[in-house]
Amino acid sequence: MAGLEDIQQLHRDQPALPAAPVRRPRRPLRRLLPLPSPAYRRFPAAPPAAGPAGGPAPGPVEQWGNPAVDEVRLPSRPESAAVARRLAEAVVVGHWGMSPRFAEHAVLLVSELVGNAVRHTGARTFALRMSRGRQAIRIEVRDPSRALPCLMPVRDMDTSGRGLSLVDRVADRWGVDLLPRGKCTWVELKMPDTV
Repeated sequence: MAGLEDIQQLHRDQPALPAAPVRRPRRPLRRLLPLPSPAYRRFPAAPPAAGPAGGPAPGPVEQWGNPAVDEVRLPSRPESAAVARRLAEAVVVGHWGMSPRFAEHAVLLVSELVGNAVRHTGARTFALRMSRGRQAIRIEVRDPSRALPCLMPVRDMDTSGRGLSLVDRVADRWGVDLLPRGKCTWVELKMPDTV
């Protein structure tokens, strides 16, 4: 029977074999990603490239609805932030005739409110509504969660948690209204005098 020293000597005398590369079986990417639930199929992720009969593609307002007229319901998915931004820009510039520079602020606020609704509420859908007063526009995002957003102090190196801090700096006013079923997070942005 070989002793421990004999076994160790055998391993020292043999040349080391190069490590074989680890091969992982290739799987199609679609198997790794979860498929969307059928409830979201009624919400298109992007407008079609061409309209009916080869005409121009419908704009975001024609595709999803006008949040200045009635609340627009969107699925609580990250892709919905892009839809909400396009809707906000279409309403502020196209419907209300304001400057693209002012629209940038409105789009930023919409993006942050929608991002919070998607990321933190766990809801299946949220609603976007926009209104214009005499001196300001109001943007509302409604969701079924009653959990209140919290404005946290932000440090230079933080990689997340800046959303409400950004809203607080850009918006003239913001707040949350609790509803019987959920909440409405809103911002108000004063219109420039040259509108």
